[in-house]
Amino acid sequence: MASHRKPRTSVLTSPGGRRTAAGLTSAALASVTLLSQSADAAPRAPRPTIEEVKQKVDGLYRQAEVATQKYNAAKERADHQRTTVDGLLDAAAERAQKMNDTRRELGTFASAQYRTGGMNPTAQLMLAKDPQQFFDRSHLMERLTSRQQQAVSDYEEQAAAAARQRAEAGRSLERLQASQASLKASKQSVQQKLAEARQLLSRLTVQEKARLAELERQKEAAAKRKAEEEARRQQERQRQQDGGGTAGGDTGGSTGGGGTTGGTQSTKAEKALAFARAQIGKPYVWGATGPSSYDCSGLTQAAWKAAGVDLPRTTWDQVKVGQRVATSNLQPGDLVFFFDDISHVGMYIGGGKMIHAPHPGADVREESIYYMPIYGSVRPG
Repeated sequence: MASHRKPRTSVLTSPGGRRTAAGLTSAALASVTLLSQSADAAPRAPRPTIEEVKQKVDGLYRQAEVATQKYNAAKERADHQRTTVDGLLDAAAERAQKMNDTRRELGTFASAQYRTGGMNPTAQLMLAKDPQQFFDRSHLMERLTSRQQQAVSDYEEQAAAAARQRAEAGRSLERLQASQASLKASKQSVQQKLAEARQLLSRLTVQEKARLAELERQKEAAAKRKAEEEARRQQERQRQQDGGGTAGGDTGGSTGGGGTTGGTQSTKAEKALAFARAQIGKPYVWGATGPSSYDCSGLTQAAWKAAGVDLPRTTWDQVKVGQRVATSNLQPGDLVFFFDDISHVGMYIGGGKMIHAPHPGADVREESIYYMPIYGSVRPG
C-alpha cells in the first residue's frame, strides 16, 4: 500500500515560515559574531594614569591663566574705552549747550535787525534828537554788526567741533564694543578650561585623589629643597662679601637671600610685602583684584599699589615695568614671572620663596619660586 505521507524534503524545500525563520536565525548569529569581533578589534581606551591626569589638569590651569590675562587685558581696554566714551559724550553735551547759547544770541541779533533794518541812515539822522544821538546810535550798530559776525563764526566753529566729537565718540564706541567682545570670548575660554579641569578631577577615585595629592607634595618638596639650596648659596656669597672675599660672590648688588637696598626702594618693597603677607589665605579667583580674592597679577598690582607704585594689570605688561634682575640677585619685593608665555607672577620674599595666588581652588600662599619654570624677574619702583 502506498504511503500518503509527504516527503521530508518537501517541507524543507517548500517556501514557508520555517525556512525563513531558519535564515533569520543564521543571519542574527552572524551579526552577533561580527559585533563581538568588532568589539574585540576596538577595545575601550585605557584609563589615564594619575600622572597623565595631573599633567592634563596642570596644563588646563595654565591655559586658564593665559586666558585670564587676556581677560584682564580686554577688561582694562574696555574700562579705558568706556571712560573715553563717557568723556566725549560729556564734552558733546557741553558743546551742544554752547551752541544753543550762541543760537539764542543770533536770534536776538536777527530780531533787532528786523526791527531796525528798514531805516536808512538819513531817516535815522532826521529822527534823532541831536547829532550826538545819531553818532552814538551809528557806533552801536557797527559794534552790533561786529558781534553778529563773531557769533556766527563761533557758531560755525562749535558746530564743526561737535561733528568731530560725535565722530570720535562713534569710533570710541566701536572700540569699546570690540573690547567687550574680546572680554566675553576670554571669559568663556577661562570657564571652559576650568570646567574641563574640574571634570577630570571629579572622575578620580579616592585612591587616585590621594595619589594626586602625594605627587603634588613631592613636587612641592623638590621645589622647596632647591629654594633652600639656593638660599644657602646666597648666604655664603653674602658672608664672603661681608668678609671682604670675592670668590664666587656677586659684586654688583645685594643677593636674593633677603638683602635690601637703602632708601626709598627698600621702604616701598617692605610695604608691598606687608600687604602681600596680609592676603595669605584668601582665595584665587580669576580676574579678581581684591580685597577678598585675587588672581596672580591682581595680587602683585594691589601689593605694589599699597606701596605707592602703580603697576599695569597683566603679567605681560608688568614684566616690562622696572629694572630686570637676575634670579641670583633677587631682593624681597621683586616680581618673578613664570613660563615662556609669562602667564604667572609671584612676589619674592627671600630664601628662594615667594607669595603668589597659584590657581583656582588654591589660596594665596608662600611657595618656592622653583615650583614653576622661571621666565625672568623685575624690580618695580
